[in-house]
Amino acid sequence: MEKLLDLLTKKVAEGFVAAGYEAANVTVTVSNRPDLCEFQCNGAMPLAKTAHKAPIMIANDVVAHLNADIFSTVEAVNPGFINLRVREEFLAAYLNDLRQNEHLGAPKCENPRSVVVDYGGPNVAKPLHIGHLRSAIIGESVKRIYRYFGDKVVGDIHMGDWGLQMGLIIAELRERHPDLPYFDDSFDGAYPEEAPFTISELEEIYPFASGKSKVDAVFAEKAHQATFELQNRKRGYYALWEHIMRVSVADLKRNYANLNVDFDVWMGESDADPYIPPMIEMLEKQGILRESDGAKVIDVEKEDDKKEIPPCIIVKSDGATLYATTDLACIVQRMQDFKPDKLFYLTDKRQNLHFEQVFRAARKSGIVPETVELEHVGFGTMNGKDGKPFKTRDGGVMRLETLIADITNYVEQKILENQVVDAAEAHKTAKIIAVAALKYGDLSNLATKDYIFDLERFAAFEGNTGPYLLYTIVRIKSILNRAELKDATLAPADSVSAKNLQLALAQMPEQMLMAYRDSAPNVVCAYAYELAGAVNKFYHETRILAEPDEAKKQNYLALISLAKRALDECIDVLGFEAPEKM
Repeated sequence: MEKLLDLLTKKVAEGFVAAGYEAANVTVTVSNRPDLCEFQCNGAMPLAKTAHKAPIMIANDVVAHLNADIFSTVEAVNPGFINLRVREEFLAAYLNDLRQNEHLGAPKCENPRSVVVDYGGPNVAKPLHIGHLRSAIIGESVKRIYRYFGDKVVGDIHMGDWGLQMGLIIAELRERHPDLPYFDDSFDGAYPEEAPFTISELEEIYPFASGKSKVDAVFAEKAHQATFELQNRKRGYYALWEHIMRVSVADLKRNYANLNVDFDVWMGESDADPYIPPMIEMLEKQGILRESDGAKVIDVEKEDDKKEIPPCIIVKSDGATLYATTDLACIVQRMQDFKPDKLFYLTDKRQNLHFEQVFRAARKSGIVPETVELEHVGFGTMNGKDGKPFKTRDGGVMRLETLIADITNYVEQKILENQVVDAAEAHKTAKIIAVAALKYGDLSNLATKDYIFDLERFAAFEGNTGPYLLYTIVRIKSILNRAELKDATLAPADSVSAKNLQLALAQMPEQMLMAYRDSAPNVVCAYAYELAGAVNKFYHETRILAEPDEAKKQNYLALISLAKRALDECIDVLGFEAPEKM
């Protein structure tokens, strides 16, 4: 189905041709002056030189040939703009066609892509904190937007599960519990099925061991040795690692589920590790590895670079590998396992250079052909009201579950004060609203920009917030629950607010496509907020349930029902849902 702007552009282009002009530069856009017109075309302006006419004269010629069945008013305005309003009958017919479409006119991909979205990156054995928030929220939404348009998407958490933190934990466990069978080299029996620690104990052990290694050189060496032996699959250490993974992943799944975030594969650095030796051998044979101060590097700088791009270090002078090595090996693995058309990464923007180096190394080595798209989005920081990275009151890094609990408690108190939801349902409803507040507060910002976390503003039921969208949906649900929708066919709008709502609905395919093209959930947020505003203006200016004319009433119900469907689809790709009451 054609998008509305494409359809209007085609009709206006026909008017240019009928008036004797070229139509190559003709484009219809939504007016930025809705008080003057609904749509606008500036196509007459660039024709002035070749046509040897003033733009206003060209615009007047075109206006005389525009289709009166589609446009209710057309006007040429100095210096050469064409202002347009569409007929209510045309708009209603367009929307009735739109509502028959699976995604309200958003076109499915003609050639669906295979995409891997890397949007987790937590270290195991450590609690999730607010530094993990943006990657999870943005990545989940990008994944959903891609799927909305028909792409086959694999969401991968890519855990940090194979580095020094494992050696630190193992070394500390050995000092605390030396009698465990994992540390007995002569033990050849079956190791216990139950882990020798809980998640709480594990989360205490890691920071303790990390701090200890900074002041105790002997212990630090033990941790490095334990890491080396683990990565060489020492039996007892590997069994401990498996316990760490099981306990940690179970906790990660619980915490991510609280955010409505899930991953298709739970892979980590350990999964990429077996690919490193053959990859390095391949790079050696290609001759693109060179030695630099004992290290092995790939030169990735290009002649047209505006800034210096350092070589990508693959092997350090001591023989150790780095994050770049693991990330490159992970790409090898993903290319083999998923045969993707696109690899999409979400991390803190401080890793922009790292991924530029890795991507260039992947291209230069042929690991990723030119036909496969590589995209990295470096997101900004979530800051407190002081403009600095968000912290707890005592200056520490806030755990993610603490942040979610704080928002949920805040929302629950507001719900109980309003006495709309039963006390028994208040906590469940508050969790739904809290997730919407948190996600929308993040996603409504451009991913690459920093933003201020403001609990009171994000959780407000009015304004540009997630709860405002939910409140709009719940309001529509309440109306539809009190009336029977018998005829879902839309009639031509009979008021300005009804037409504005219809115009907002007609923009959905265009806006969703823009979000897909730019991997930009903030576009969906902006559109959903505009649509919710149009719904609420229509609601306040129109008697819906009290309308005595049954035909009019059914039309109004059909209109808000369609608006609910559109808003439901928006919040679904943003990664949250609406409660029944609030």
